Amino acid sequence: MPFPEIDPVFFSLGPLKFRWYGLMYLLGLSGAYFLIRSRARAKNISLSQEQLYDLIVYAALGVFLGGRIGYTLFYNAAYYVEHPLSILAVWEGGMSFHGGLIGTCIALWIFCRRKGFAPYTIADLAAQAVPIGLGFGRIGNFINGELYGRPTDVDWCMVFPRGGDACRHPSQLYEAGLEGVALFLLLWIIGRRDTPPGTVFWTFICGYGIFRSFVELFREPDAHLGLLLGPLTMGQLLSFPMVLLGLLMILIGYRNRALKTR
Repeated sequence: MPFPEIDPVFFSLGPLKFRWYGLMYLLGLSGAYFLIRSRARAKNISLSQEQLYDLIVYAALGVFLGGRIGYTLFYNAAYYVEHPLSILAVWEGGMSFHGGLIGTCIALWIFCRRKGFAPYTIADLAAQAVPIGLGFGRIGNFINGELYGRPTDVDWCMVFPRGGDACRHPSQLYEAGLEGVALFLLLWIIGRRDTPPGTVFWTFICGYGIFRSFVELFREPDAHLGLLLGPLTMGQLLSFPMVLLGLLMILIGYRNRALKTR
């Protein structure tokens, strides 16, 4: 299939250039705002408009700071040790989901401490919204022609401008479908059920780990890292513990609820 070459800049106004990738972040945060507001009302959680605004700001800061720091640590630490000022060069690209997740968890914990919310109350609300940002983000990666898949001969393979002459898996779309649509639907179903506090959050952690580990089988490994510990990618090494931790914490949550009802 031909790669639909889309100009990364969707609108220009003099020297100002508005990019699709930035728009995807904006759509993700906007979608998170409306979903969290809706779910908070459905759950009778007293979250004021101002608190919701603050929650989105905290989450956004956690995503950007954690994502950038995570990338420098997980994916290119040697380079950034030699060029520490390049850590600030966010326009050069380089964001890590796993770092962004850690950053967001820390940011939301601080939010809960300052606003007086139970951490799992906010974590469960926020987790349902994350797949929206993930789905839009992967579409942004596809438009940019980055983070493409491994060479293949499937009928829907594409030749990406940055990927040489090889026809490759459009792995960004796989991720958008699994980490975005499928994970959103899974969390939506679980979020409407009577579950122990934290179940939605830990299901997100486990579900993302499973989907990301699977898609990594089709995604081209980072050129400067390649495969690690045999056939594994850095994405898989960071995602496998998420699956185990998520399952363990879900089991602990149900066990604790069962003990309380005896």
